[in-house]
Amino acid sequence: MSAPLKVRIRTVLKSAGSLQAGLDAIRDDSDLHAAGLTSHATVNLMLALEEAFDVEFPDRLLRRKTFSSIDAIAEALAEIGVRDEAA
Repeated sequence: MSAPLKVRIRTVLKSAGSLQAGLDAIRDDSDLHAAGLTSHATVNLMLALEEAFDVEFPDRLLRRKTFSSIDAIAEALAEIGVRDEAA
């Protein structure tokens, strides 16, 4: 998965994720739930991602695993058609 897409995800996560750990300390494969992402914050993150990328997550992707890491979010966004602008 491309770096620019993950940078955009990190930007949204910074504003909507309410993480306890600093975002700089979180790797792309780090468990966001272990870093403090609550169920309420996950909903806020999903809504912020939908707005930022102008998409809607289908029901099949509305599960904890989809929002478990930056890598997982990037994979889900790619699956629903988000393309990296730098590609």
